[in-house]
Amino acid sequence: MTDTTTQQHPVSLGGDRLSIDDVVQVARHGAPVELSPTALDAVRATRGTIEGLANDTVAHYGVSTGFGALATRHIPVELRAQLQRSLVRSHAAGAGPEVEREVVRALMLLRIATLSTGRTGIRAETLETYIAILNAGITPVVHEFGSLGCSGDLAPLSHCALALMGEGLVRDLDGEVMEAGEALAAAGITPVQLAEKEGLALINGTDGMLGMLCLAIADLRQLVTTADISAAMSVEGLLGTDDVFAADLHALRPQPGQARSAENMRKVLSDSPIRESHRDPAACTRVQDAYSLRCAPQVAGGVRDTIDHAARVAEWELASAIDNPVVTLDGRVESNGNFHGAPVAYVLDFLSIVAADLASISERRTDRFLDKARNNGLPPFLADDPGVDSGLMIAQYTQAAMVSEMKRLAVPASVDSIPSSAMQEDHVSMGWSGARKLRRSVDALTRVLAIELVAAARGIQLRAPLEPAPATAAVIAALGEGGNVVPGPDRFLAPDLEAAYEAVLDGTVVRAAETVTGRLN
Repeated sequence: MTDTTTQQHPVSLGGDRLSIDDVVQVARHGAPVELSPTALDAVRATRGTIEGLANDTVAHYGVSTGFGALATRHIPVELRAQLQRSLVRSHAAGAGPEVEREVVRALMLLRIATLSTGRTGIRAETLETYIAILNAGITPVVHEFGSLGCSGDLAPLSHCALALMGEGLVRDLDGEVMEAGEALAAAGITPVQLAEKEGLALINGTDGMLGMLCLAIADLRQLVTTADISAAMSVEGLLGTDDVFAADLHALRPQPGQARSAENMRKVLSDSPIRESHRDPAACTRVQDAYSLRCAPQVAGGVRDTIDHAARVAEWELASAIDNPVVTLDGRVESNGNFHGAPVAYVLDFLSIVAADLASISERRTDRFLDKARNNGLPPFLADDPGVDSGLMIAQYTQAAMVSEMKRLAVPASVDSIPSSAMQEDHVSMGWSGARKLRRSVDALTRVLAIELVAAARGIQLRAPLEPAPATAAVIAALGEGGNVVPGPDRFLAPDLEAAYEAVLDGTVVRAAETVTGRLN
């Protein structure tokens, strides 16, 4: 793994709130994080409030009491350091497969961002150590299962807090698994001895589910534009009409995402000789295209609007200081329920639903390409010698299998709840689970769109000598490096599909179209 931190502008905490792009830059591209002097002053001031309560004879949750259902026990001063260590150790109870590095880095960044607000009561040296670990590229090992999204993402955040203490397992900058103490020592970082309230402040937030939401929003914004491109190419290759994408038609239904998708499709289809070849009504007797072609902007537009709603929720959460208890601006230390993940969990589920539907309509367009009765003159399955060759028959099976899986993943997690902590935490959000399934759905959508692009590219090339639109030609050229989408006798197909997947994933497809169209919305 390459260290990219020196190539990125630092993300500053303590001034403007984090943006979704800030999260992506730190989590995925290794941008460093820095703390403003103003934020450091706020952290130190609030810590004074916590220290003032430490010797109070009145019990204060998280400072001098146990946690959750054990909050009724008053903890003596001499046991409070142990209290914080025990909290982190016991809550670092995740299980299952290891979570991706970018997810853990997003989670760490977002917890650091809340700590830097000065509302949690953490010590400045603890916060600075956490930032140093993130900037050193040290990534705690976090597991798939353990969070109910109730008091936030307790188990995942606890595995990160454990590393801050020099305990547990981490991966270093090169991806090697090692003991946290060893990795911190190699980076010249001293582990933290936690003081009052700090253990709770380190683990009480929606940071895991929010981090995955931010990453998914960034991915889906690129994918919905890719879907506009693939839909336009399918319309072109299937001899469909672009008349239904006219701006004045979409103005009659002023859904903003729909208008943007229709505009993208018009740009991609612009100046297409294939389209012009059947524009004359006398030569083309079909009145209307199938819904999967004609209604593509309505579906993709609804996806766009749902992504925009999810982004608003993410931005509100990025501006939040999530902890329990929290230190208010006037110095009160108050218990609250802001750690509950419901607002984030809902939009994670919404995105799984629209991703599944966008994949579903894409698969229907692919299926039309392969059916001789519906593909307007193309060979069955786009095969070179049908019967001898199977063409893209099984590529569509693969696509259909992923769409079916995405439909199962679209079942909402947020409508489920399972009580925990001796019924103290009796209603939970399941936001972490919603985020995990959304990540699988986003990856599947990437692959589904890649298969549609392969089918569309092959179908369009089989229309020769008719030429495609310039934007389409640019996409086919980008996909076709190494002959990945050139029609011909059957060959080992999986590498071609993987190459198309990579071209969708890294933005090659969108960039190729934009060399002709200019920026797509």
